[in-house]
Amino acid sequence: MAYGGASRGDFEQVGAVADAVLYEGYLLYPYRRSSTKNRVRWQFGVLLPRDWVERDGPLAPGLSGSADSWYQRTECLVRAARADAVVRVRVRYLQVQDKQVEAADPEGRYRPVESLRTADGATHLTFEEAVPRESELVLPLAELVRAGRTAAVGAAAGAESEPLAGGAGRTVRRRLEVRAVTTVEAEPLAPQLYRLRVRTENTGEAADPRAPRDTALRQALIATHTLVGGDGVEFVSLIDPPKELAEQARQCRNAFTFPVLGGAPEDRPTGPVVLSAPIILPDRPQVAPESPGDLHDAAEIDEILTLRTMLLTDEEKAEARATDPRAARIVDRVDSMPREVFERLHGAIRSLTPVPAPGAPAAQRPAWWQEGGDDGLSPTTDTVLVDGVCVGAGSPVRLRPPLRGADAQDMFLDGRTARVAAVFHDVDGSVRLAVTVDDDPAAELHGWYGRFHYFRPDEVEPLAPQGPPAPAGQAHDRLRRRPQT
Repeated sequence: MAYGGASRGDFEQVGAVADAVLYEGYLLYPYRRSSTKNRVRWQFGVLLPRDWVERDGPLAPGLSGSADSWYQRTECLVRAARADAVVRVRVRYLQVQDKQVEAADPEGRYRPVESLRTADGATHLTFEEAVPRESELVLPLAELVRAGRTAAVGAAAGAESEPLAGGAGRTVRRRLEVRAVTTVEAEPLAPQLYRLRVRTENTGEAADPRAPRDTALRQALIATHTLVGGDGVEFVSLIDPPKELAEQARQCRNAFTFPVLGGAPEDRPTGPVVLSAPIILPDRPQVAPESPGDLHDAAEIDEILTLRTMLLTDEEKAEARATDPRAARIVDRVDSMPREVFERLHGAIRSLTPVPAPGAPAAQRPAWWQEGGDDGLSPTTDTVLVDGVCVGAGSPVRLRPPLRGADAQDMFLDGRTARVAAVFHDVDGSVRLAVTVDDDPAAELHGWYGRFHYFRPDEVEPLAPQGPPAPAGQAHDRLRRRPQT
């Protein structure tokens, strides 16, 4: 079998998602320097000098990159049918850049200040920016099998200054050197099948291992992630591998990163590109086509953040613009957003299929938005047939979400037992089971105030009851339809 490779279009498409990863949490709403949450930044994929990270003991590897580390390790499965197959690796991260505003005195000397207003009415603020860095390695697979390859992926120190209007002062941007290397190796597992290993390390030494984190970040790789593609190769999903490769997929060991397939959505367990990110994503993640631009906020909902940004006062918008050029672009984009673009942010539906509500033809039941549209629905007494078993509130089930296309968080609940709290009918006629997970210490609390996990009937397996059904709580009785999440 001959495999293709990552085309320019595949890398471009993954690049849009990778950019969202790169700037995730770079600056959070309300995008002002004075905002408390913008004083503690850089939370994902942070690779610091090892002596700083391990100053209090060895580091325990984790699955994703919300913990500080000094390295990342990506392991994935690659199939290659050609002897001349080539692997392409891109390592991407941010380098911290100190933006210091300095005021000029009559003698031409400069002194650092937190803010400075110039004669043209502009305000300039001292702030930490970041510079995007990217290194690309193009390596023959045969070479990686024989000996592997290590290459420098760090960034040099630097400084630039920019005069401010009217000779009021200057802005000085300074960066410390970031030292890092990436090692790429390939291990043969079977004919035409390899385990590819990409390890990126911060090889610098902290100026002071006991310094505060803000100081250590000046030598760090931030939001570090890796794109892997190539020519004559294809990559295997670790989330939903082919059955014959499931064991090899389980043996891949990833540290502080989570590799997923990239590229256009399609229903197959292989693809031309891997995105190994410090946050958990599904295979083939996509940026919503309605999104007019990145808002840098975790799990962002464009409509809500856009509305909130619109409601900032003129003074708050001015501070946001002075804080960072990217914040200025967000505010400017929101202020000039055409009505039709804003309207596209609300209520996008991609797979709506008209289905009559259970037990009633569509013609006999009002539409969900009309008065009486949910008459006769009772989340705590309704049941649904699953594998020939009536399942309703109190029913024990085992969670079986499909690995392909499932929510990234649901995948970690696969095989766990749970108890159904309610049966909800969605506005499109589909059914969702609200459940609490049995071994969740907060399950009783979640049930009391109505915070559930939601699964389709075909995502659960009925279990034999172990006792009398749990009584429905008052919170359930107040619910008529599954809350939108």
